[in-house]
Amino acid sequence: MPLLYTGRRRTKLDRKYNGPARQGPVRHISPAQLNLERVYEQNRLNSQKKDVAKVPEPAPGPAAKGKPRLLLMGQRRSGKSSISSVVFHKMPPNETLFLESTARIQKDSMHSFMDFQVWDFPGQVDFLDPSFDLDAIFGEIGALIWVIDAQDEYLEAINRLNSTILNLQPSYPNINIEVFIHKVDGLSDDYKLDIQRDIMQRIQDELSDHGIENAPINYHLTSIYNHSIFEAFSKVIQELIPHLPTLEALLNDLCRSCRFQKAYLFDVLSKIYIATDSSPVDMPSYEICSDYIDVIVDVSEIYGWARPSEYIAQLEGEPWNKKLEDQVACKDAESAIVLTDMKRPIMLREVNKYLALVAIMREGSFEKMPLVTMNVETVVAGLTEVFEITKQRK
Repeated sequence: MPLLYTGRRRTKLDRKYNGPARQGPVRHISPAQLNLERVYEQNRLNSQKKDVAKVPEPAPGPAAKGKPRLLLMGQRRSGKSSISSVVFHKMPPNETLFLESTARIQKDSMHSFMDFQVWDFPGQVDFLDPSFDLDAIFGEIGALIWVIDAQDEYLEAINRLNSTILNLQPSYPNINIEVFIHKVDGLSDDYKLDIQRDIMQRIQDELSDHGIENAPINYHLTSIYNHSIFEAFSKVIQELIPHLPTLEALLNDLCRSCRFQKAYLFDVLSKIYIATDSSPVDMPSYEICSDYIDVIVDVSEIYGWARPSEYIAQLEGEPWNKKLEDQVACKDAESAIVLTDMKRPIMLREVNKYLALVAIMREGSFEKMPLVTMNVETVVAGLTEVFEITKQRK
């Protein structure tokens, strides 16, 4: 009797939220054909492991050294490649459905306010195998991001995470471990919290049994279909910034002197905020500021164009006789809008080509705009000086 293949395995959440199983397309497979497919799949996995064994060695040259690494790990189909594509490559979330499963380590170098690397690891390969060089993988690690699919069985993912932590603890005791409880979109708030508590309890119990108490692990509820994934990566990146307290102190002084409701220092390319003031983060305000950056960037790409040298010479000639830099009050991007629903102005000021300061002002702040502008200029100068000093030390 031929065997029947009915598509992917349904999880408990599928049965809970989608109801009874639907009869999908049925494919008839003979026993001989099934054996051939098993042999083919085994050979494919063996070849992948041989390919991956050659990848962890960093590329020669200074570009591969001195950059902190963010390692994306987890089970297959947990969403690692989708996270990397959405956050760092601006891929629309809906298009991640067409991404293929990762077969080898995918390395991306990010050139921003701080150069770092993002390594996307295939989930089917065990990198704790003695044949792999752990120091080549974890030697310059900035953070280990373990992605857990909240809509699938996660016991095996937890077991692999605990095994990874226990094996890395003797050699890398200070490693930052971030757990992304991913694909929580569509789940109720109570169910999200239940899953998070269950995962936290299982991880802590297992580590406690092996003598590791109060392990420094951070947990984040994430989804690529909202800003929660950017919020989580903001927390991860902030752990890698040595001068974070200085940046936060500057933003606190700015909010206090200008009576700002909230201030963020954004990485323009990824929309990750690398610093904010000490007031609690309000997700709606963060989403508004993030979308505002998209608007400004899109407008700049449309209207920002390279002026011909003849046109520049004409602008710098009679009757002004000045360089363009001396003719404008601010050569960086600057913008302000007022939200009609809440009557709160939002101000954006470019710090450099990578960073932008975005602040949510209080109602009626336009009356003191000259004073606000002066304070913002002072803080931007301070932020620029901090990054210049840090660059010189490196």
